[in-house]
Amino acid sequence: MTQAARILIVEPAPSLSHAYVGALKRDGYDMSVVEGAAAARRALAVGAGIDLLLINLQLTDGSGVELLRDLTQAGLVPRAIALTAQGSVQVAVEAMRAGAADVLLLPVGSDRLRGAVTAVLAQAPAVRDATGAAGGKGAKGRAAKPPAAAAEPAVTEYSFYGFIGASPPMKAAYRLIEAAAPSKATVFITGESGTGKEVCAEAIHRRSPRGDGPFIAINCAAIPKDLMESEIFGHVKGAFTGASTDHAGAALQADGGTLFLDEIGEMDLSLQAKLLRFLQTGMVKKVGSEKLEPVDVRIVCATNRDPYAEVQAGRFREDLFYRLQVISIELPPLRERGDDILLIARFFLEKYGKEERKAFKGFSTEAESILQTYAWPGNVRQLLNVVRNVVVLNDGDEIRPFMLPPPLNKPTMIVPPILQDPRWAAVAGPLASQLGQSFAGLAMPPTGPLGLGIPGVPIPGIGGTVPVPPPPSRPAPAEVWPDDERRIRPLWQVEEEAIDEAIRLCQGNITRAAALLEINPCTIYRRRQKKRAG
Repeated sequence: MTQAARILIVEPAPSLSHAYVGALKRDGYDMSVVEGAAAARRALAVGAGIDLLLINLQLTDGSGVELLRDLTQAGLVPRAIALTAQGSVQVAVEAMRAGAADVLLLPVGSDRLRGAVTAVLAQAPAVRDATGAAGGKGAKGRAAKPPAAAAEPAVTEYSFYGFIGASPPMKAAYRLIEAAAPSKATVFITGESGTGKEVCAEAIHRRSPRGDGPFIAINCAAIPKDLMESEIFGHVKGAFTGASTDHAGAALQADGGTLFLDEIGEMDLSLQAKLLRFLQTGMVKKVGSEKLEPVDVRIVCATNRDPYAEVQAGRFREDLFYRLQVISIELPPLRERGDDILLIARFFLEKYGKEERKAFKGFSTEAESILQTYAWPGNVRQLLNVVRNVVVLNDGDEIRPFMLPPPLNKPTMIVPPILQDPRWAAVAGPLASQLGQSFAGLAMPPTGPLGLGIPGVPIPGIGGTVPVPPPPSRPAPAEVWPDDERRIRPLWQVEEEAIDEAIRLCQGNITRAAALLEINPCTIYRRRQKKRAG
């Protein structure tokens, strides 16, 4: 049985420490609480080591930053999360230099706290030498793989190294991962936010000959600009204010394994030049040092931006881009993955149901239909949040539409297209406006071609049937209309107007508009993107 992670909470306010314990106890951590710096030092001096330090930087008997720095240097704290009510960049920089893996701004919500703790605990801890201090180059920052991950089957019919899904776009991505993994070539992963770019990077690492080596991930968007170079390449003692000890850096920690640079499009141009030199030479120079150190590391990077557009705009070095893009893998958005949506939703419904001790068995047909037709702008990350929201806030045997959070639980209210047609007004006369008001908030009546009501079908909520409109008048064959050719518009223009009108009638709901137009929502997204680019 895996031992529960041990967390030491250093918080002077009893109300806050009680809130932290309440938020984290459901995850089964072994937690202890102290109120100040002196108590924290005593607890660590006489007790067993901890896996995570959760520390408020505003202590009553000392500086939280100094305490964090001292404990990190002594090798007593492999990981730490700092909490502060002072939301300044300088405080965050000082905390991260002192050893914090993450900085949370108070007040912090339960979900945000739990997510941060889970993420930091999942990071590879530094290996300690005989004295208990964190290892530098000799230790190479390696750590044993989590036993749970090693025990799970890597590939099944519906999963692949952390991915869930068997749709054609994902199978194509799996084939690319399989082909790219054995090589040392750099991999450039693209895709919208929430599509699983870090999962893809880990899959490449696990499938590669370097799978037993370290996997080190750096989020270039989450680290302050003036700390990024130190985080990647390391620094020596005294290199800058606050650098009170040597720091190996991610590149040296990943020696023999994989270095994953997430959101690389956020990297400063000056640092891009240094990264390019590192890729070309395989040598690392720490900040404040003139010594070059060889490193054997594979680079995998990712971005949710269009890399070609970033290069054209001058925000990303062209030479670095082509050096990184040896192998390209583009992850599809969730809306293009078909039945994968339900596979993922069912998998995490079971997972979260066990965690929250709920008895959900599945989704109702109506709820599944909503999940499959929604556009999912936040992709898999958004879907997981929706499923967890439903499990936490509801009880029952199955998930029903009313349990879904906004905007999935808000049906689109539209006026039926028949009321927009001039032939309806000609038939209905003064009743048209009254019928339009009566239809507000009702479901759309059965429709035929062009979205018109089917003659003879009862009108819901009103009574009567849809009248049969008279056939449109046509000019005699011999009659010639003036400027006939000028009345003809290009087909693409007609299609654009039809799409815009459908989106307007559906109050901006693209998925609903696409369903009524009987086209794929991706068609609308592509047309709008092309229109903006043009």
